[in-house]
Amino acid sequence: MAKDINPDAEIGRSQAPSLREASALWWKIGILSFGGPAAQIALMHKLIVDEKRWLSEPQFLNALSFCMLLPGPEAMQLATYAGWRLHGVKGGLVAGLAFVLPGALVVLLLSAAYALFGHTPLAASLFLGIKAAVLIIVLEALLRVSRKALHGLGHWLIAAFAFVAIFFLEAPFPVIILCAGLYGLWHGSRQKGKEPGRVDEEALTVDGGRAVSPAQTVKSILLWLGIWLLPLALLLWLSPMAILGTIGLFFSKLAMVTFGGAYAVLAYMAQDAVSQYGWLSAPEMLDGLGLAETTPGPLILVTEFVGFLAAARSGEGINLWYGLAGAMVTLWATFAPCFLWVFAGAPYIEWISERPRLREALRAITAAVVGVILNLSVWFGLHVLFATVDKHSFGWISIYQPEWGSLEPVLLLLALLAGYLLHWRQWSIMACLATTGALGAISGFVGGI
Repeated sequence: MAKDINPDAEIGRSQAPSLREASALWWKIGILSFGGPAAQIALMHKLIVDEKRWLSEPQFLNALSFCMLLPGPEAMQLATYAGWRLHGVKGGLVAGLAFVLPGALVVLLLSAAYALFGHTPLAASLFLGIKAAVLIIVLEALLRVSRKALHGLGHWLIAAFAFVAIFFLEAPFPVIILCAGLYGLWHGSRQKGKEPGRVDEEALTVDGGRAVSPAQTVKSILLWLGIWLLPLALLLWLSPMAILGTIGLFFSKLAMVTFGGAYAVLAYMAQDAVSQYGWLSAPEMLDGLGLAETTPGPLILVTEFVGFLAAARSGEGINLWYGLAGAMVTLWATFAPCFLWVFAGAPYIEWISERPRLREALRAITAAVVGVILNLSVWFGLHVLFATVDKHSFGWISIYQPEWGSLEPVLLLLALLAGYLLHWRQWSIMACLATTGALGAISGFVGGI
């Protein structure tokens, strides 16, 4: 039996806007969505809940909890859910696309400029300061996520095992996520009490008063799987550019396992895009994250930067048309599945939150993400602060050893400054990036005299 709809839910429905009115707000959010997921979610809460009252506080928080446990960018998925809640699939598409496209266009232009001019002395000095700030931003994300995700000894142990597995044993990221999820299912099944109720086989009254049947959910899943995967399959089969098929396959796998947002994505990309495929270097990956941090839209747009460079460099020299194709394939593979997760799962948000086994599986996955982000922090810290880092293998175990004489003192000082500005002075990310970037450029200019 489905439980009654919370009276607070009527707040959203009683003041529902027209699609045109809502679309204007979605585009406004997309253009103003600087500062990462925390700032983006705060912006949406202010506009959608406080000012417009299109969603109630419980609706917004339930949706946020659900989206934070999905693979992919939680802020974009939250916007998609809000649009779906108000105007169904059409509204969800408008809200999700409006959140992504402004930032995607800016990242595309900056990626092209980086491919052409990113290695000039001035650009290198500018990105020196940005790398320093981004390194601290990743550490801040680690602290923020760990406070929310680690509850009890079990979650701390999951995070520790995830770090050891990916950093020292180089275990594949999807395997780590799968193991954490299975542990969570097992742990949830041992909790006292039975799971409340079950889904009616005929229909389920869901969030917002709509009714959905299991058959409708299956149709939605199959439809969006086809929309997501069929174009990529055709591209893999027909495209004369093999790199596009490789990019599509890589980022499609990424979209299915990247719980924890852009920082978890970077951990997986650092393992494969840098080390296995050689599409770009670790410092270039930080440059990409710096670009994503300073533009509107989800931080996961850093994948567009990677796809652009991978395709643009696949031939002789730099081919911007190849880069454009790589960026488009990357965007499709990254964001098309987000609509699948939301449109298939949104009707069951409250139902999922009441199932101990599913809830514990998602919590265990989130705890594993903490270990993955710690791996990212250490890996980037070594490769950014030291010019030379050697990798030594002892059977299954790999150890990274920096050459201490190759320490970059200017970058270390800029990183310490970024930590002071962000953590103690509570500066915004944009202000910190601008300051360290300018100081890096000044340092390069003075050093070149």
